[in-house]
Amino acid sequence: MSTLAPIAHRAVAIDGLEIFYREAGPPDAPVVLLPHGYPSSSFQYRGFMAALGDRWRLVAPDYPAFGYSAQPPREEFDYTFTGYADVLDAFLAKLAIDRFALYLFDYGSQVGLQLAMRRPERVAALVIQNGDAYEHTLGPKYELLRRYWATPTPRLRARLEDAVTESGLREEVLGEVPPHVVERISPDLWRQAWVRMCEPENRAIMVDLFAQIQDSVALFPDYQAYLREHRPPTLIVWGPHDGYMPAEAAHAYLADLPDAELHVLPDAGHWLIETHLGELVRLTRDFLARVHVEGAQRAARSQWEASTAQ
Repeated sequence: MSTLAPIAHRAVAIDGLEIFYREAGPPDAPVVLLPHGYPSSSFQYRGFMAALGDRWRLVAPDYPAFGYSAQPPREEFDYTFTGYADVLDAFLAKLAIDRFALYLFDYGSQVGLQLAMRRPERVAALVIQNGDAYEHTLGPKYELLRRYWATPTPRLRARLEDAVTESGLREEVLGEVPPHVVERISPDLWRQAWVRMCEPENRAIMVDLFAQIQDSVALFPDYQAYLREHRPPTLIVWGPHDGYMPAEAAHAYLADLPDAELHVLPDAGHWLIETHLGELVRLTRDFLARVHVEGAQRAARSQWEASTAQ
């Protein structure tokens, strides 16, 4: 049985911005990069990192305007998923990380897939958890967003602003999970977020990001092409009680990743990392261990083939 790893809380300067991040595990271990979702921050990975930090180096940064990272004015920073992918790219360079497994969840799936497409050779594996990439499986909670994308009226924007309230964040986190699962979700997930999002400028940034999801949906075919062409080893763990990303969204990946390992946890929802952490850790630990062994075997085989060819 592994022991819980300590988590370090650090910050690094990226293009003049202070980016806060959490890190756990040996510095020379295989890296797992953990882009976070909405409305949380690297805080969401605290238990996951402690549980896996005995064998892997886990790194979880906060995006600008989230968690404890800097928040430049809207006119001075590209608050889009592409802009966040730029920050992650520079963050990896700063930490001299050139290969990593990538966790794709919520907003992190949009940021992470854009990052992965830039240099596919860096991605050792994917762990996909309630992060969508297929438009035909978008759930009913996308309806208001679709209406705003089609007709971005002030009235519809006001409805989106209503979601960036303490009660709106609570509903976003608790979602559609069964009552016996709700009590496993820490209020810290939305209350910590609200401390920052209650500021008018931050609320405006969050609503702008809601609108920007449309541009990411337009890139879904590109995400799918990346998966289909490069076929990274993939673990999919899904909570089907999710109004944005139902079970169909998990199964859709198999069209482009037929060898992926898929697990749908029957009573889990969007935040299964909070409610089903033990099962998620068990599945991820087994998967990453196999990826690491298989990767070492491939490297040894390539080295042997190169030596015999001389």
